[in-house]
Amino acid sequence: MTIEDLSRLYGACPQAGALVKVLAEPATRHIYIQGAQASATPLLFASVADRVAVPVVFILPDADEAGYFYHDLTQIMGQERVLFFPSSYRRSVRHGQRDAANEILRTEVLGRLSSRSSGDVLYVVTHPEALAEMVASQQNIDDHRIHLTTGQTIDITDVAHRLRDLGFEMVDYVYEPGQYAQRGSIIDIYSYSSEYPYRVDFFGDEIDTIRTFEVEDQLSKDRKSEIDILPELAQTATERVSFLQFVPDDTLLVAPDFDYVGSVVARVYSEGFSSQALTERLEGATEMERQQIEREMRREWALCPPSQYDTLQARLRHVWFGMNVGAHADAQSGATATIAMNITPQPLFHKNFDLLRQSLEDYLLQGYRLFILADSAKQQQRLREIFAEMGSDRERSHLDAQRTGIDFEGVDKALHSGFADNALRICCFTDHQIFDRFHKYSLRSDRARSGKMALTMKELYELEPGDFIVHVDLGIGKFGGLVRVPVGDSYQEVIRIIYQHNDKVDVSIHSLYKISKYRRQDTGEPPRLSTLGTGAWDRLKERTKKRIKDIARDLIKLYARRRHEKGFPFSADSFMQHELEASFLYEDTPDQLRATQEVKADMERARPMDRLVCGDVGFGKTEVAVRAAFKAACDSKQVAVMVPTTVLAFQHYQTFRNRLKNFPVRVDYLSRARTARQTTQVLKDLADGKIDILVGTHKLISKTVKWKDLGLLIIDEEQKFGVSTKEKLRTMKTNVDTLTMSATPIPRTLQFSLMGARDMSVMRTPPPNRYPVHTEVDTYGHEVIAEAINFEMSRNGQVFFVNDRISNLPEIANLIHKYVPDCRVAIGHGQMPPDELEQVIMGFINYDYDVLLSTTIVENGIDISNANTIIINDAHRFGLSDLHQMRGRVGRSNRKAFCYLLAPPKSLLKPDARRRLEALENFSELGSGFNLAMQDLDIRGAGNLLGAEQSGFMEDLGYEMYQKILSQAVTELKNDEFQDIYADEMAAGRDISGEFVDDCAVESDLEMYFPDTYVPGSSERMLLYRELDNITDDRELDAYRQRLIDRFGPIPHEGEELLQVVALRRLGKRLGFEKIILRQGRMTLQFVGNPDSVYYKSTAFGKAINYMAANPRRCELKEVKGRRLMHVAQIATVGDAVALLREIDSQTPTSFNA
Repeated sequence: MTIEDLSRLYGACPQAGALVKVLAEPATRHIYIQGAQASATPLLFASVADRVAVPVVFILPDADEAGYFYHDLTQIMGQERVLFFPSSYRRSVRHGQRDAANEILRTEVLGRLSSRSSGDVLYVVTHPEALAEMVASQQNIDDHRIHLTTGQTIDITDVAHRLRDLGFEMVDYVYEPGQYAQRGSIIDIYSYSSEYPYRVDFFGDEIDTIRTFEVEDQLSKDRKSEIDILPELAQTATERVSFLQFVPDDTLLVAPDFDYVGSVVARVYSEGFSSQALTERLEGATEMERQQIEREMRREWALCPPSQYDTLQARLRHVWFGMNVGAHADAQSGATATIAMNITPQPLFHKNFDLLRQSLEDYLLQGYRLFILADSAKQQQRLREIFAEMGSDRERSHLDAQRTGIDFEGVDKALHSGFADNALRICCFTDHQIFDRFHKYSLRSDRARSGKMALTMKELYELEPGDFIVHVDLGIGKFGGLVRVPVGDSYQEVIRIIYQHNDKVDVSIHSLYKISKYRRQDTGEPPRLSTLGTGAWDRLKERTKKRIKDIARDLIKLYARRRHEKGFPFSADSFMQHELEASFLYEDTPDQLRATQEVKADMERARPMDRLVCGDVGFGKTEVAVRAAFKAACDSKQVAVMVPTTVLAFQHYQTFRNRLKNFPVRVDYLSRARTARQTTQVLKDLADGKIDILVGTHKLISKTVKWKDLGLLIIDEEQKFGVSTKEKLRTMKTNVDTLTMSATPIPRTLQFSLMGARDMSVMRTPPPNRYPVHTEVDTYGHEVIAEAINFEMSRNGQVFFVNDRISNLPEIANLIHKYVPDCRVAIGHGQMPPDELEQVIMGFINYDYDVLLSTTIVENGIDISNANTIIINDAHRFGLSDLHQMRGRVGRSNRKAFCYLLAPPKSLLKPDARRRLEALENFSELGSGFNLAMQDLDIRGAGNLLGAEQSGFMEDLGYEMYQKILSQAVTELKNDEFQDIYADEMAAGRDISGEFVDDCAVESDLEMYFPDTYVPGSSERMLLYRELDNITDDRELDAYRQRLIDRFGPIPHEGEELLQVVALRRLGKRLGFEKIILRQGRMTLQFVGNPDSVYYKSTAFGKAINYMAANPRRCELKEVKGRRLMHVAQIATVGDAVALLREIDSQTPTSFNA
């Protein structure tokens, strides 16, 4: 059943009819919906939307409640008719930090209200802080609006002029509101009134099409017939009015408590802006800007006086809703009406399925219809399975086989809070409340924030002149930019690289794949440039390859040995396993589901499992381990969970115990923190088989520990154990199932190349529905710190305070004591004795302290669900990934988390530091756009997977180069030393023609590139060339061509030639040509260099010879300086060359085996 059906069902109830009737009588000024609560209110209003002809403004007590209310309405009515009107400041008005993404939503509401034709339904959801701010007047909006429609005749330059007058900024590519870009006949505009930017395509002076497009990939989405473009009204407004003055006179106000709204508006006005906010804004401003800022930050200009608010709201009609709103009725003047509803909110079951089942059965017996609302069909399936396996009580007693499970109707979308409507006799329960999960709302402003992120991500991959780059054959050099050089009668675009002694090399854009940006861990000093012609670079590559082979060889041998061992096959899932998995607090990410399934499948096989699960902090690896451990315990096998530190042991013990507390499993732990008496008791119980799951440090594999029947070994953070421990583990591992977890994300390429040596599951998707961490950048000052700590202590939480210098930790502690006297501060840093540090952290976990003041040790694996605020001092000194990782420490539970980045005022920061902090501030969600492809993390991952000595090589070679050598080494090992192990793998999918050349190089005097009039900006061209370089098949190439036309218009001739090169190189590689040269109308094909190569016996060579025999006039064979060549005449364009190679490829080959 869809949620629209539910809304129609609800709209037929008498209360909905009464509401519509009362709203149609203008005389009734106050309407009370008595007893409305949970998500019944948004459902009621959504169900009557088509019968209400006036705009409705819903005012909820705070931004979060408003967000959920908005989410409920959009789930039912879609996004077109429901708008969100937020405050334009981050956090709260008095801090004066504007948020551009919220400005978009505000401007959109004003734009829609001002252009609304009568009879349109428009629902606006807001909260008191947003109403306290003034908005631009109707006149002002009309003056600043640009209206464009398809088919309109207007000159493209006029549009650009008008945009500039309105304060839009011209850029190469549009990423943020208030920008526009012009390329040929296309103009891209990011208006403040739309979450997506617009792309307007002109044909002469006529507007041909208008499309919206995505910021991240700059590709079109939907077509529009007309659009309104608005600038940032907050800056351009000359006169300002209250929002309630702006809305039409027939608007309806809906709120649970109007007195509260009035009090918040009054409070915001009396507080005004804090002096710190003003000084921050004035820092580094010119005299003119100062006057502008001081005017903006004047309370009278920006905020609505309470008296004005009261008179304005009195002229509009009010709807009150809530449990006992009727009490206000008598006090009001004018006609009133009361509508009674009988709603019970959904009770909390705390994952107690028996209780849930019983209450649902009671509802069914009373004749209620049951609806369960969930966003994913999978959740409903899980509930059905759990109910079916539990069976109903009657079934157990009477053998009455009529009833199985509970019959509920699934609804395809979730609302925020479930309820039972006792008048209508329906129950709407939500699945996130049944399973105790956090439910998240999303606003459209999140889209607008993604632009900043896309930009930051892109800059990581962009090459700027002066960057260090690595060329496979020549070594490390400096990027000198894209240069156009004359070749014969035409021009070509090449990449210039500068080496030691200022030697320059120009590299064709077709061999971009040989170049990579030089990346490594930040050591501060630049790498040494290679000297051309000394052979040092080649020696370095060989040395690295040899070392990699040594490591890989051991891995492969171990793998081979384990393939022949016998393990214990576990039985299939039981109903308890289903229940455990369904009760997980969050929704499973696809990766997590896949990892769980792979692990369980491995356990059910007879061969012992050896699987590595990699994933970032907080991506749910522990949950996979819990499920595997429980599966083993169900078969009465014991499980060992091994972790590197005592603190982690205690933490994992708590996690396992909490997740498994409703199941018949005993969990215990061993570490230095336990007394001798406890330890002996644990060991005795373990030997008797009374303990199912034991968590501990490397003590677990010492001789004193005797297992009764060990079935599964789980190792967390494997890279942190010493060599001797690993050796002991190896001997244990050969016939016990092993699951290893590691938090260092492993680069994709590494993962593939090591595929042969180990089974891996990689988790890349961040969990949905985590509370976004509210992040903001502030200057260091006691106000901010005291406010943050006080707020967190007021909800009994704890705070991490990170400061990267040990020397001034005590003075920060004193500052905290001075301003927050009752706060208990603990200091922890890496130079303390390990035992002492451990006590501090254990104390923090056990809630003996409120604030943990520490250096960056926070990021090493500590996970405390009660700590939901992190303050990072001198944030501009940390790298993006460090900040991201530290921020990932909070927001682990279902409470809202805060992250304060303290840094000098933005005007004093270096641009890159400022951008880093802004990117984090805008991306409050975990993994949101970072996808943690963050290079430095990858580098750490590679180093840990292969052992420490490798990081030295990575310094010398740069990271991408190192990866290339790694995959070559593993392939060579597979082909030479371990042929028999992989023989079966290769037999399955190998083509006999084989790969004889690594790559096919192309040289040519034809013009092939993207002109800068077509693609402005050399870094963008570099990105496009790189992307083109990595394309392997025709389908990808077509998609690439569509993207180009979409973004830049029709492709010019030089561009089309360039696109053909992809097919040319691919065919050349398949036919075994090392190089293809196109010059002066003829093509030269160069065969494999080694005369004894198997190639000369292969089918590929046979095809070439056949073609030559058939066309003796066009082709000739030559041998020049030991190289075998074939010349083909009459080739004018790349297209001709591709057609010729296709013809050769279609020949029936001659066999040379005679």
